[in-house]
Amino acid sequence: MSMTIGELFKISIFGESHGAAIGCVIEGVPAGKEIPMDYINMHMRRRAPGQKGTTPRRESDAPEFLSGVFNGRATGAPICLIIRNQNTRSGDYEQLKDLMRPGHADYPAHVKYKGFNDYRGGGHFSGRITAPLTAAGSLARSFLEEKGIFIGAHLAAAGKALDASFPSLCPEEFKKVWHKDFPCVGDGEEIKKEISEALKAGDSVGGRIECFITGLPVGIGEPFFDSVESCLAHILFSVPGVKGLFFGRGAEAGELRGSQFNDELMLEEGRIKMRSNNSGGINGGITNGMPVAFTVNMRPTPSISTEQQTVNLSSMAQEYLSIRGRHDACIAVRAVPVIESAAAIALYDLMLRAGSL
Repeated sequence: MSMTIGELFKISIFGESHGAAIGCVIEGVPAGKEIPMDYINMHMRRRAPGQKGTTPRRESDAPEFLSGVFNGRATGAPICLIIRNQNTRSGDYEQLKDLMRPGHADYPAHVKYKGFNDYRGGGHFSGRITAPLTAAGSLARSFLEEKGIFIGAHLAAAGKALDASFPSLCPEEFKKVWHKDFPCVGDGEEIKKEISEALKAGDSVGGRIECFITGLPVGIGEPFFDSVESCLAHILFSVPGVKGLFFGRGAEAGELRGSQFNDELMLEEGRIKMRSNNSGGINGGITNGMPVAFTVNMRPTPSISTEQQTVNLSSMAQEYLSIRGRHDACIAVRAVPVIESAAAIALYDLMLRAGSL
């Protein structure tokens, strides 16, 4: 397994959904940096269940810092944090030891790891592993904010239901979503209804998350293979359930002409800016001074109570499976702060490599 990402700001995640704990080791935090626990815990609460269509599983998800922190500041040594699993119900998964859940990693993981993988709750493939990712990313974004760089995202859609857009890309608008009980710019009622209808039907629904990063200087990114898009894509596609990613108007780019897609340059009070942001704040793999803008498409939750066909590995017979247990009806709801945190990890590392921090 490859559980480490980053060059100068490096994180390694560990644990399984139903093990004793999950966590991560963070390297590259300069000695003396304050560890803002209240800020980290605020973003951890945003990821926690309790919102419409999310799992009934209740976990405190309070990170415990075991090393690398003394008197509230980084020592310069690697930081190790754990998040204890306290509300596991492993018995829910006993019937799934041999029944491969459609849409999950059960079958390929069973083959790759010769049946020794932890199948309870998806083990290391579970979305629960995004908890330490969120903790590490919240630390990174607190450092970015010291430099005036802010990250904000919202649940733009679930199924066919849409959210409003940010009225402006300023930190105050981002923070309004942070402190809501549902991660939408608007009231989110149509999206909640879409999720409820899927849940009543024994089904689930996918979602779309829009994310913006403001305040980045021009020139961040290391082309070719460590471009801003490459580094963001690497970590974003590591988030369970992410199936699509595009920057700016990238989803439409194949249908447009250059005159429609190009972002024209202009002077405004002696500063160079773009008239539009179709490229999502990136040209040639490096930031161009406009907000970095990307959209993530997340698949519907694979665990559904609707009966589906599968194979029993013990008997090698086809069977039908209706999944019980505690699951999100729309994983994109709780993924909003995860996507922000993943982006923060990639960008903080790139900023360090550029010598911009």
